[in-house]
Amino acid sequence: MKISKYVSKPMDDNGQIAWSESEHAVWHKLVTRQLSCIKGKACQEYFDGLDMLSLPTDNAPQVSDINRVLMQSTGWQLEAVPALIDFDKFFALLADRKFPVATFLRTEDDFDYLQEPDFFHEVFGHCAMLTHPAFASFTHHYGNLGLNASKAERVYLARLYWFTVEFGLIENTSGRSIYGGGILSSPAETEYAFASSEPVRKWLDVLDVMRTPYRIDILQPLYYC
Repeated sequence: MKISKYVSKPMDDNGQIAWSESEHAVWHKLVTRQLSCIKGKACQEYFDGLDMLSLPTDNAPQVSDINRVLMQSTGWQLEAVPALIDFDKFFALLADRKFPVATFLRTEDDFDYLQEPDFFHEVFGHCAMLTHPAFASFTHHYGNLGLNASKAERVYLARLYWFTVEFGLIENTSGRSIYGGGILSSPAETEYAFASSEPVRKWLDVLDVMRTPYRIDILQPLYYC
């Protein structure tokens, strides 16, 4: 497993994290920039979930506040984890309706791009969709599949997660919209995935997805709708 340069912050028994003033400032810059960027681009289900969460803009949110909303809407909870966890732990948490969240925020040096998922990516990118029953059910089922999969099978499941939960698009009569957290937490990826003519966009076919490798260090050349 890769080693992260970041260390997750401890969370107390009440689900509170002692965020610093600089971390509050980073959250504020990230969330206000991205809220402006996703206007008219994210799917309605995402915006509905965002309204339910009522994430603060002036300070980093607390896990306990998010958990209250998730439990009421779909029975999910956030689980604070180290910066990186192995697949066994990841799938076990999803199968238990717990979404792993690394409790660190990127620094100003990594403001525009970070390979490993931080608190902003996990909370702003994913938690809104976890309030939606169908999405929450899919994620739970996915965790059960991964928990019982072989190492080889998990490669294919990783691709499915990447092209749906992280980088999924929707195309319907209303036009194009975004639901993937990897897109919705990145201004560059949001603009590129939504409007650029450069990437290929395909209708989602599960077998095709599982045959398609991906890279984490570039804007995606392919999105599935």
